[in-house]
Amino acid sequence: MKLASSLPISTENQAGESHVGHSEGEFSGAGQRSIYYQYWTPGEPARALLLLVHGAGEHSARYRQLARYVTGRGYAVAALDHPGHGRSAGRYGHIDRFEDFVSTLEIFQRKLATDFPGLPLILVGHSMGGLIGGLYLLRHQQDFIGCVLSGPAIKTDIEPGYLQLLMIRLLSVVAPTSGVLQLDAVGVSRDPAVVADYVGDPLVNHGKMTARMVAELFRGMHQIRAEAEKISLPILLLHGGADVMTAPAGSEFLHEHISSADKTLKIYPGLYHEIFNEPERETVFADMLDWCDSRLPTA
Repeated sequence: MKLASSLPISTENQAGESHVGHSEGEFSGAGQRSIYYQYWTPGEPARALLLLVHGAGEHSARYRQLARYVTGRGYAVAALDHPGHGRSAGRYGHIDRFEDFVSTLEIFQRKLATDFPGLPLILVGHSMGGLIGGLYLLRHQQDFIGCVLSGPAIKTDIEPGYLQLLMIRLLSVVAPTSGVLQLDAVGVSRDPAVVADYVGDPLVNHGKMTARMVAELFRGMHQIRAEAEKISLPILLLHGGADVMTAPAGSEFLHEHISSADKTLKIYPGLYHEIFNEPERETVFADMLDWCDSRLPTA
C-alpha cells in the first residue's frame, strides 16, 4: 500500500473552506501489521489534539465531517484504521486478540508524541472504539486531559446469553474465523443518506464478525465493566437514546462506576447509534467541543 507522506498538505473541504491540513501514512501496528492513519490540522497552531478511535467494521475516513468541524474550532485530529478495518492490513471482521486493537493504539499514540509534541491530548472513541479507548485508559489515562466516548460498546441489547456466549467462545477456539454476528446498517442513523453511504462504502465490513472477534469483543466489555472504577480523568459520555446497537445503559453504567470527579453524561432522545452522523450532528459536535474547550489548560 503506497500512501502520501505524513507531512501535512493543504486541502479543501466539501464546503469549499481552505487552509485545512490533511496528511496520511502508515505505520507498523501489533503483529507488524501495516496500519493506515490520517491527520487533519487547522490553518493556525492547534489548541489540542483529538485522538479519534472508530467503531467496529468502519474506518477513519467516515469522520471527515467531524474533523472539518473541529479543525474549524482550532483542534487537530489524528485517526487510525484498526487492524482488519478500512485501509489497514488484516482480515475484515476478525481479530485474534482484542489486545491487538489496544496495542496498536498505543503504538499510534507514541507516534503522535513525535508528530504533535506538547499538544494536550483528548481521546474520542465511538462504539467499539469507545470500548478500545476505555481499555486503553486503564493503562494510559495519565496521557490525556480528557476523554469523550460516543455510544461506547459497554453494554448491548444483542449481547448473547450465557449459554450462547459459551458456545461462541468454544467456536472461537475450534473454528475462530467462522462468521457469527452481522451489524444491521439500519441502526446506524435516521438519515437515509448516511445509511446509503454506509451500505455502499467498500471500506466498511458488511459481512459477519467472526467467532473469535465476537468472543474477544464481549470479553473486553466484561473487563471494562469490572474495572471501570480505575478511570478517573475528566470524561464526557454521549449516547443516542434510540441506539439499538450499543445500549445507552452502558454509558449510564460507566457514569455511575468510574471514579472521575469530572464526569458528564448526555443522552440524546431519539438519536440512533452514530450520533456524529445524525441530522442533529452539529449540536452534538458543539456539545463535545464546548466540553473540550472548558478543559483545555489555561495559558
